[in-house]
Amino acid sequence: MKLVKLSTLIFFTLFITTINAQLKIDAEVRPRFEYRHGFKTLFPDDADPAAFVSQRTRLNAGYKMEKLNFYVSLQDVRVWGDVPQLNTADKNGFSVQQAWGEILFNPNISLKLGRQEIAYDDQRIFGNVGWAQQARSHDAALIRYNKDSFKFDLGFAFNQGEESLTETTLTTPNTYKSIQYAWLHKDWENFSGSFLFLNNGLQYTDATNSDNNETRYSQTVGTHLKYKKGKFGLTSNLYYQFGNDLGDNDLSAYLLGLEADYKVSEQWKIVLGGELQSGNDNGAPANGDNEAFTPFYGTNHKFNGLMDYFYVGNHIGNVGLIDLYLKANVKFNQKSTLNVAAHNFMAAADLPADESKQLGTEIDLVYSYNLQKNVNIKAGYSHLFASDGMEILKNNFDGNTNNWGWVMVTIKPTLFTTNKQ
Repeated sequence: MKLVKLSTLIFFTLFITTINAQLKIDAEVRPRFEYRHGFKTLFPDDADPAAFVSQRTRLNAGYKMEKLNFYVSLQDVRVWGDVPQLNTADKNGFSVQQAWGEILFNPNISLKLGRQEIAYDDQRIFGNVGWAQQARSHDAALIRYNKDSFKFDLGFAFNQGEESLTETTLTTPNTYKSIQYAWLHKDWENFSGSFLFLNNGLQYTDATNSDNNETRYSQTVGTHLKYKKGKFGLTSNLYYQFGNDLGDNDLSAYLLGLEADYKVSEQWKIVLGGELQSGNDNGAPANGDNEAFTPFYGTNHKFNGLMDYFYVGNHIGNVGLIDLYLKANVKFNQKSTLNVAAHNFMAAADLPADESKQLGTEIDLVYSYNLQKNVNIKAGYSHLFASDGMEILKNNFDGNTNNWGWVMVTIKPTLFTTNKQ
């Protein structure tokens, strides 16, 4: 009911002011069934697999004027059955996923303020995490410069749990205290390059002495490079992290990624790549040093296997990862495609007891079919073949099958649109 009232108010407010402006209102309904038998971690004995349907519902309104852009995205995220049929209130699903205004000072410079998705390049460090039903957004301010083939963004965010008269200690869990970053991007004929600098501040809270509360900063610097000519493409990620982690350890970590793709025909594309994220011996910082890379706010689900064994709310500060993969994209026709991926996982640092660094192999299959213009159906199956190293890493030696299957329907109609008069 809240979603209906707010969406109706937004619709009529924007509708009566569409003169000399562009207005677009669209919606999304995305239910997804999942069967989990070893998703994110090895499946234990004496447990039943999980099965459920989650759903994301969104109503989006975008409004463009000569010197102003405005966007609101309202969403409801739920699991089918998480509230009674005759419920008086939803469990926790309704939220404002985006609500921002962008002031255009001239054709090249703007200021974007409010709750917004931040995504750059292949979304390795900043991404919207679109696979997650709730997705990721930031409360931030962005200064943006865009001219011809050059882009330059400066971003700032400062988080607080609530209004207060004293203190600025952040109490909101699972978020940062403040960030500042710069992103530069340039396109050439067959080559493009981006540079990112991120100053990431995490809130440290001392449970016994509040005078020790402070924001601890780490820095991430690196590039995303992309080359494309004819049927051949090459992509690389190079990032280095330094400063201090939340435990005040000295941070020195890196990510190296290289990927080559070749378009065999109009129907076939092959991708071969590898990624190394540094880690800590025995899975934890030692002697005041942390050598584990953290991809912070990226869309980590799209990297390192779809079963989310690494860097999706897990594996932080651990032994790192070496991921060697082979992918194929098959386009059957204008409506249907099949993506196949095989990943071989190894630890980047030493495991306890000098065990083999081999962690396992994962196979991912995703089939996509466009039923009609605004309706897409996707189905996926993934299977993990765990090695002894994975059992040590996850502290599970039960030896069970680990697989995951899902089916998702995405319905995204445009409800209303008007062109500039």
